Amino acid sequence: MEDDQVKISDGKERQTSTELPLQWSEWQLLDSILPTGGFAHSFGIEAAIQARIISSPEDLQTYVIHILENTGSLVLPFVCMATMNPDLETWHKLDRTLDATLTNEVSRKASMAQGSALMRVAASVFTEVPSLKRMREISLKSGSVAFHHAPVFGMICGLLGFHSGTSQRAYMFITGRDVISAATRLNLVGPLGAAVLQHQIAPVAESLSKKWMDRTVEEACQTSPLLDTVQGCHGYLFSRLFGS
Repeated sequence: MEDDQVKISDGKERQTSTELPLQWSEWQLLDSILPTGGFAHSFGIEAAIQARIISSPEDLQTYVIHILENTGSLVLPFVCMATMNPDLETWHKLDRTLDATLTNEVSRKASMAQGSALMRVAASVFTEVPSLKRMREISLKSGSVAFHHAPVFGMICGLLGFHSGTSQRAYMFITGRDVISAATRLNLVGPLGAAVLQHQIAPVAESLSKKWMDRTVEEACQTSPLLDTVQGCHGYLFSRLFGS
């Protein structure tokens, strides 16, 4: 059982190198070049188009804001708790709780696919934190970990030494980035329009981040059930570009 108690909460194995400022790791974790599979998912936008929930740029902006709100209310608490307590026991507990919380199979599979990819990439890239590799190996051997994305992301941020506020804002940022990227590839908006939209939504994203920041897992809730329903319909699409 000793291997199952990989404790990092005291910060001893967090990144301490003075040769590599923390910002470089922050930027790399947010960089779209990191192969975590986030761009294979549309957060239900593809299904929303066919359901005619999105038919104009105004609809798209509203949809993105609702996704950010739902992300803040439902999964940001898991990012927060994992960042503040980046140890194996806490991660596994958060993973099991989120697995039971997600209410449709499409979002569950997307979360697991992205989280598993992120953990694999982080263990290979951030070698200055050897516990990442050990925790991944232990979890794979146990066969009982779903590797959901939010707890994995928060745990990695915690091990790298990020402040919990930074990790939560970062999660909101990559969510908005990936949604707008999907909209661009679905020809809902052009590349320039996507950049404008991302900038316009930034103040809203900051407001939502502050609204839902530092909440406990017990406070996690679904604020936009329609999004959950729409994303759950993705698997029924006859033709689709994205995985979710």
